[in-house]
Amino acid sequence: MKIGFIGLGTMGMGMARNLLRKNGSLTVYTAAEEKRRRLAAEGFTIARSYADLADCGLIFLSLPDDAVVEKVTLGEGGLIHHLKESGAIVIDTSTISPDSARMIAEAFEERVGAFLDAPVSGMQARADAGTLTVMVGGLREAFDEAKPYLDMIGTTVRYMGGSGCGQAAKMINNVAYDINVAGMAELLPLALRLGLAPETIGEVLNTGTGRSYASEHFIPRILDGVFTGDYPVDKAFKDLAHIEEAEAAEEVSLPMTGAAAAVFRRAIAEGFGDLSKGGLIRVWEEEMGVRFRRDRD
Repeated sequence: MKIGFIGLGTMGMGMARNLLRKNGSLTVYTAAEEKRRRLAAEGFTIARSYADLADCGLIFLSLPDDAVVEKVTLGEGGLIHHLKESGAIVIDTSTISPDSARMIAEAFEERVGAFLDAPVSGMQARADAGTLTVMVGGLREAFDEAKPYLDMIGTTVRYMGGSGCGQAAKMINNVAYDINVAGMAELLPLALRLGLAPETIGEVLNTGTGRSYASEHFIPRILDGVFTGDYPVDKAFKDLAHIEEAEAAEEVSLPMTGAAAAVFRRAIAEGFGDLSKGGLIRVWEEEMGVRFRRDRD
């Protein structure tokens, strides 16, 4: 089957390379001429417009947010206008709101084929390795058709339900992670104020019951003062914004989520939005007058 891919960023590039290697071919679109040359040298087939993807049976997307996904799929000159009655399946691995996913899926099912919301979890290393967790929402028959290709980018691929359910699952996963990081960001500086050594309490947390993926990933980086190389706070906040929308729509109260959202908002307001999520600690380091860093002496 001919497969297309749009969105060759940090996560998208790893997924695209795995699809090329395992499928044998992949047609990719990028507007940047220099990037086209590099991709062609790697063996990718280059599409110079969305029209060049019209004969693809599957098209993967890996894009920044709701607005970009909606523009690429439904906007003027978007995929929906080129795929026509092709029956193509568009697989969106981006992180967008469940409402946006449902709206795009409805438009595609009426006019061209199917749209699966299939956000991924695992960061760049797992995208490169092809070991992502993929959460999929949409038509079950479209998922069944796409599953062999989803298996090329992930080792845990799960059908979550109708349109929007993949994004809902990703939202729940990410916000649980965000709550964890926000809690760690305020507790680590407090540990210093209580007289504990950074490396020692870090080791305790990462071997005790307080251990989590967030602690294992971020504590070593915080100790080294490394707040780059991961998804930044200001972009990650979209998950909390989406769940606040769900909280209002479902008329429920989520106090832990609200507290984490407040920490993210404060970090952004205080100029730490371009740091990784580990950079949330900078808010509390400033407030408590400490630095959770490795003892270089």
